[in-house]
Amino acid sequence: MAPLHTPLSVLFALCAALGNAVATVLQRKAALTVPRSEGFRAGLMLDLLRRPVWLAGILAVIAAAVCQALALATGPLTIVQPLFVLELPLTLIVASLLMNRHLPGTGWVAVSVVVAGLAVGLFAASPTGNRTQVALDRWIPALAVCMSLVVALALTALRRPEGRARAACLGAATAISYAVTAALMKASMHILEEQGLAGFLSAWQTYAFAATGVCALFLLEHAMQAGPLVASQPALTLGDALVSLALGITLYEEEIRTGWWLVPQLAGVALVAAGVLALSRIPLAQAVVVPDEERQ
Repeated sequence: MAPLHTPLSVLFALCAALGNAVATVLQRKAALTVPRSEGFRAGLMLDLLRRPVWLAGILAVIAAAVCQALALATGPLTIVQPLFVLELPLTLIVASLLMNRHLPGTGWVAVSVVVAGLAVGLFAASPTGNRTQVALDRWIPALAVCMSLVVALALTALRRPEGRARAACLGAATAISYAVTAALMKASMHILEEQGLAGFLSAWQTYAFAATGVCALFLLEHAMQAGPLVASQPALTLGDALVSLALGITLYEEEIRTGWWLVPQLAGVALVAAGVLALSRIPLAQAVVVPDEERQ
């Protein structure tokens, strides 16, 4: 068991969530400027590389990844990843600033509901435990299940026309990929701490989290083109938190309080879900995802 530095890990996780929010807005703006496609298109990444806005978004992704790695190195997966639920409200706040528009009062209420729900849920769950090593026989079934779900969701998305259903499926697939990436990144960071750079570069987890991270980015770009952000982002943020919670418990043997504590935990989840749904309905969300020429 490694010593916990929860306040530090929370700070790093919040910085990572903010970085991802900035990246989401910038990448979304860039994704809407390239040709759409019915299926997966490798050339999409080449088109995006020519967009300075997308490159700025990638820099924000890198900064967020560094903060996330530091958060995972100093705290449990079951605390760090649920904090990424804040990405959706932060995304809309960042979008309002970049577009010189104000988040309406109902939006701020929804943001407050999300924050309150997250606080209640994490306080009630009170996650503990922070293993530094996970046996291979734990990784194999977890990775098999998660990757099977990603493939199934991606195939389902391909059968759907462009719209909310397709975006939601790809958002959910992205969420699972991000959760797996975080779990593998946590293992790699502990290997770096315990075995140094040589151990880090020789560990399979290092290359696995890099591969799943690229997969998540690829899915995210297509999710943002498939339909409204209000369809993909809730699936992404909530799915990431829930899958990460499951991986933290099954892989790292992290524990949450049970018994009557499940009642406030479920209440917290309900508040987060209500806040996310409310945020997805505000007019500003449409302004984030619809190109200017389509809104004219």
